[in-house]
Amino acid sequence: MSSRLKDFYASEVVPAMIKEFGYKNIMEVPKLDKIVINRGVGEARENAKVLDVAVKELETIAGQKAVVTKAKKSVANFKVREGMQIGCKVTLRGDRMYEFLDRLVNLSLPRVRDFRGVNPNSFDGRGNYALGIREQLIFPEIEYDKVDKTRGMDIIVVTTAKTDAEARKLLELFNMPFQK
Repeated sequence: MSSRLKDFYASEVVPAMIKEFGYKNIMEVPKLDKIVINRGVGEARENAKVLDVAVKELETIAGQKAVVTKAKKSVANFKVREGMQIGCKVTLRGDRMYEFLDRLVNLSLPRVRDFRGVNPNSFDGRGNYALGIREQLIFPEIEYDKVDKTRGMDIIVVTTAKTDAEARKLLELFNMPFQK
């Protein structure tokens, strides 16, 4: 964790979480575990270059090398065979995770058209939050002129929280803009 975020977590987040949920021990306070950014690229079946572009964009956004994902099963309706390269993902931890969350909340999400906040019901019941983004252009690292087609991505924020209420409060303290 960078020193600024470490100080923020220790001075702001921990006391607020202890006050709201009444933790007895500081180690009970939930924290961010990892952020997984996933892009499914269906067009990669016909054109392999599309996947290369998607990987390069994801690496630019995340600041870390992306892993190409392969199909686990063959699906005839989608013309997908087992082992085909159909997407890419990045798992962020530590400093890069906090840096990405800061950029996502403060720079990227406000750039979404007609943005009214993120869906507060996208928790999975175990304290993890999933967010879908329709276009990669909201990230300032992506140059508009070099984009051939807008493609979305899924962002999953994994926390150590045991309930959705704890995870929601944790993300609210990190300024996640939930819909009212």
